[in-house]
Amino acid sequence: MPLTADVKTELAAMRDPRPAARVAEVTAILRFAGGLHSIAGRVAVEAEVDSEILARRVARELVEIYGVRPELARIQASGGRDGATFAVRVREGGETLARQTGLLDQRRRPVRGLPNRLTTGSRPDLAALWRGAFLAAGSLSDPGRSAALEISCPSPEAAMALVGAAHRLGIAAKAREVRGIPRVVVRDGEAIRQTLAEMGATRTADTWDQMRQRREVRAGVNRLVNFDDANLRRSAQAAVAACARVERALEILGDEVPDHLKQAGDLRLAHRDASLDELGHHADPPLTKDAVAGRIRRLLAMADKKAAAEGLPDTESAVPAGLAD
Repeated sequence: MPLTADVKTELAAMRDPRPAARVAEVTAILRFAGGLHSIAGRVAVEAEVDSEILARRVARELVEIYGVRPELARIQASGGRDGATFAVRVREGGETLARQTGLLDQRRRPVRGLPNRLTTGSRPDLAALWRGAFLAAGSLSDPGRSAALEISCPSPEAAMALVGAAHRLGIAAKAREVRGIPRVVVRDGEAIRQTLAEMGATRTADTWDQMRQRREVRAGVNRLVNFDDANLRRSAQAAVAACARVERALEILGDEVPDHLKQAGDLRLAHRDASLDELGHHADPPLTKDAVAGRIRRLLAMADKKAAAEGLPDTESAVPAGLAD
């Protein structure tokens, strides 16, 4: 997804200087892109990300914040995936790092959610938490009916923790499971723009919002065009049906039709596409729209009454199939 790449490129280029925000971001990356492994009986921390720039950034943060020595490795794609991923591994001091980042609790048990201190932190810390989660496992689709900002989560508990952080930022996010994978989803257009801005992807947020507005305008124009087309079709069909009934009425009544009703009928047939108001202007002397409508209505009623009395097909029978009400 081009938009996803744009967001990640922008987020990977920014760096919040506040220590708490840096801890929140790198912790989220380790939680959402990584896991714990046991190597030779020792705990190792590993995160797999989709760009070398992000991998080097994570490694740098681990060195500067926690003083560990990460290993970087390129992993070739498999299983039909495109491209390659990059692994950041910490073996020496892995268990200590896992405890410090909240991947392990004090009893050496893996933590399924997120550290409480992160999900209840300040607004910049919550934004950094979301930034790290998106860098690790986020995606953004184009504006439209199915637009969504999604983050794949390692567990339902992690998803719920991320939803809680979103709500504290004033963002409407929901947790759901898709094909067995917990996800956090933001669907409302304004909420997606706000989420991007909160994470720090302001340039992409503006681009996405402009795309959304253009699509909404285009959709509105299409709706109006379709509405106008439908109205024109209905008007044309109504005119055809009305003229067919008037022709049949004049045929049924013959010489019995009163002059003023015949005048209205002749006007209808002479100006088939005209409105009732326009027909009134063509009359001599001019008539109001209501007067024209009344005369045509009485013409049809008189013809239908005679047809019923004589067992003849009425005026409705002259309306082409598919146009009758």
